[in-house]
Amino acid sequence: MKDIFANITANITIFDIIDILVVAFIVYKILGFIRDSRAQQLVKGVLVLVAVFALSGFLNLNTLNWILRNAMTVGILAVVILFQPELRRGLERMGRTGLLADRFMGDKNQAKSVVDSFVDAVNVFSSSRTGALIVIEREVSLGDIAENGTILNADVSAELLGNIFYKGSPLHDGAAIVRGDKIFAAGCVLPLTARIDLGKELGTRHRAAIGITENSDAVAIIVSEENGIISVARDGKISRFLDSKALEKLLLTLYLDEENEDKGILSFLKKNGKTEKESKGDSAAETGGSDA
Repeated sequence: MKDIFANITANITIFDIIDILVVAFIVYKILGFIRDSRAQQLVKGVLVLVAVFALSGFLNLNTLNWILRNAMTVGILAVVILFQPELRRGLERMGRTGLLADRFMGDKNQAKSVVDSFVDAVNVFSSSRTGALIVIEREVSLGDIAENGTILNADVSAELLGNIFYKGSPLHDGAAIVRGDKIFAAGCVLPLTARIDLGKELGTRHRAAIGITENSDAVAIIVSEENGIISVARDGKISRFLDSKALEKLLLTLYLDEENEDKGILSFLKKNGKTEKESKGDSAAETGGSDA
């Protein structure tokens, strides 16, 4: 036994160890990405098909085996189509450089001022039941989305946000896009999510917020016009029933600690708000209808 082990280890070089570690790290990151995204359900479906294919061969179910074997010849193309949003988001995540945090590096007072403006405005919107949708741009540019709105490039302030989302304003129905400490554009039309598993209490604003976060790394803040509930969307997921303190902590984390934000923001949302499944349980207590 010792001789066998010695022969195996004798042929292993430092490059083999590096190779194994790199592959293990890549597999670990892929599994983590699948776990944190909607790809998890798709992967389960693929694994079921693979299991059925193996079982059909073992039980000599020739017709079923032939169908599955021929279907797998186009499996790679099907995987690319099915996983397109997840693959895009994964590649974008690989190319992130932390630009949002860099804009406020060493200037915590400026970041705190911007966050306070958001919180003050959202509190007013929530108490007055004024619908609002604020999208904070991160590393993935939203310039193409901003082009269909009105370019402002103005300093973030609670007063300006209040004017934008005032019900009589021509810009109140669209989204405001924030870039750094500037309201870059307002009245922007966002892509709606194609998901069909969302509760009926989530109206157009919420679906638009989920849609933009499915196609970019942006963070969206939503205030419901129906009931004043504060929600935050990120990575195609939405957390509802946040209060002002939770929102302030989240935004400070986003602006001042971007490097560690990816690891902590989802768990933070789960602790301080309710996820989609939890929100569905409370839908009976909410006012029905779409939140346009």
